[in-house]
Amino acid sequence: MITFHDCATAPSPRRTRILLAEKGVPHRTVMVDLAAREQLTDAFRAINPQCTVPVLQTDDGLVLTDNASIAAWVEAAYPEPPLMGRTPAERAEIAGWHWRAEFEGLIAIAEGLRNASPAMVNRALPGPVDYAQIPELAQRGRARVERFLEVLDARLSGREFVATERFSLADITAVVAVDFARVLKLKPDPERHPQLVRWRAGLAARPSISL
Repeated sequence: MITFHDCATAPSPRRTRILLAEKGVPHRTVMVDLAAREQLTDAFRAINPQCTVPVLQTDDGLVLTDNASIAAWVEAAYPEPPLMGRTPAERAEIAGWHWRAEFEGLIAIAEGLRNASPAMVNRALPGPVDYAQIPELAQRGRARVERFLEVLDARLSGREFVATERFSLADITAVVAVDFARVLKLKPDPERHPQLVRWRAGLAARPSISL
């Protein structure tokens, strides 16, 4: 049985949670309490020395410790429905918008949160090493997220999904970013981001998105 190490409150494992649900991958879940710093314990370090979630342990002994490798493995092992594209053009389009959702969305949110939250003093980056906060990066992160919401709204004009004509990995990462922006007190505004609000409402009908 595949084992998925998850945390209900964190955005990164939520991406894997949605992916596994969309693909219908049977698995068991082990919850990791990040607030209690269980990811830094010796027991978890033995599984993932990077001290992060998600982690996916496969039936044949692979230990995958990031969303990129997890998505690649899941797409290859469970090709239907395709979430990374069928044709070269689809794969390129999905990869491009997935990259933007991750780097312009999720990483910008993390920059804003981790460099400002009192709970994350000396934890400005995830992983086994402590890094000091840089307040200026928090300000930059917030500005980047505001810009990301504008770009995504423009992209969704006349479109049901972020990349191709089907739900894809780009939608997964984008919706996780949009939802997690609440930690910076940012969310789509019906007047400023009408297309983004419409897209998010449409995704709510998918059971995986509520996980």
